[in-house]
Amino acid sequence: MKLIVGICGASGAMLGLKFLSKIWDRDDLEIFLVVSNGAKKTMLFEHNIDFDNFNTPLLQDLHKSKIKILDDLNLGECISSGSFGIDAMAIIPCSMNTLAKIACGISDSLITRSALVCLKERKKLLLAPREMPLDSISLNNMLILSKEGVVIAPPIIGYYSNISSLESMEDFLIGKWLDILNIKNSIYKRWGNS
Repeated sequence: MKLIVGICGASGAMLGLKFLSKIWDRDDLEIFLVVSNGAKKTMLFEHNIDFDNFNTPLLQDLHKSKIKILDDLNLGECISSGSFGIDAMAIIPCSMNTLAKIACGISDSLITRSALVCLKERKKLLLAPREMPLDSISLNNMLILSKEGVVIAPPIIGYYSNISSLESMEDFLIGKWLDILNIKNSIYKRWGNS
């Protein structure tokens, strides 16, 4: 499976990296990562993580993995063409700016271009908007995209998983997103499983 993961500048950009850390060693996935400049600034501000200088063990592992890291400003990358054959894309987290651009068909970055390619090729597209409260403009943009088949999956926890820590909450979210993308996992406790 060819999977694109986009990380945008919404608060919680670290969640995108943690999502990747659960799947980057899988042989059944070819992963293409695109990190916006806004996401890099958010990681630095929220967690003192310098994405471009690999200043944490998580980033060092990411850069050693087989993930292909692409430049968000290079719209000529392979994933910007439908003929490349991407299977799915997840944007975790998805800023309201990126969501609005996708809803309006604006492809001014590799993330937005790749998302629009997924739409036109009828591929699975998951957006994890990280905003609260939601205004009617953002809700309308989500409705537009949902009607186009986009899965809107914000990071909302389910308490039935016996969430007892930040890590178990993140595992729940990541497991749900992987389920939506049809990527098998056993990261979280499912309903009805003891």
